[in-house]
Amino acid sequence: MPLIWKYFVLAFSALLPVVNPLGSALVFLGLVGVRPAAEYRALARAIAFNTLLFFAAVELAGSAALSFFGISLPIVQVSGGLVLAAMGWAMLNEKDEPADAPRTPPGGGDQGTFYPLTFPVTAGPGCIVVMLTLSAHASRKVLVENALTHAGLFLAAAALCALVYLAYAYAPKIARAVPPSTAHGVLRVVAFLLLCIGVQIAWNGADALITDLVHSLR
Repeated sequence: MPLIWKYFVLAFSALLPVVNPLGSALVFLGLVGVRPAAEYRALARAIAFNTLLFFAAVELAGSAALSFFGISLPIVQVSGGLVLAAMGWAMLNEKDEPADAPRTPPGGGDQGTFYPLTFPVTAGPGCIVVMLTLSAHASRKVLVENALTHAGLFLAAAALCALVYLAYAYAPKIARAVPPSTAHGVLRVVAFLLLCIGVQIAWNGADALITDLVHSLR
């Protein structure tokens, strides 16, 4: 299998459960509330584009930025996992609002398309850790091979962003097929899973830090 497709499959399969377009669409719907269909499509388009730029920035500059600031991957896992867990906890304890109550994403208007709708709802700390790991794994000494592997990662990110657009643009139609009580229950389950994922990511980082500390003390 050519390198580009090998790394496309690898990145797509690794990032898909972390991005989780359908699950994230339910979170997106809960944050945005009732809006016109055209506004949902515009938000979905902006978020998908922001997510693609976000993945590209992490792939190209993430490792260099961490090295420059002296930040290790376990630290990113601990910090990012805590942020994700805090967001899940807040959503889990959020009071239900009337189904017809419009909401504005935190940050207001277009500003909310990056925070929190792109980061951390769509591409959270877990995506940063996965993309940083994939980028480090894809690095090659031969220039042509390096270009092919990173092109595969970028194409996988682009395919995921296309799925994000479709899921977010049609989130209201998905929700209409589900009764409001069931939708609120699903959102609570997604919030709990978000909390668990955050705790798991933070624990993975803490475990790596503790292991390094134990080895250094021996």
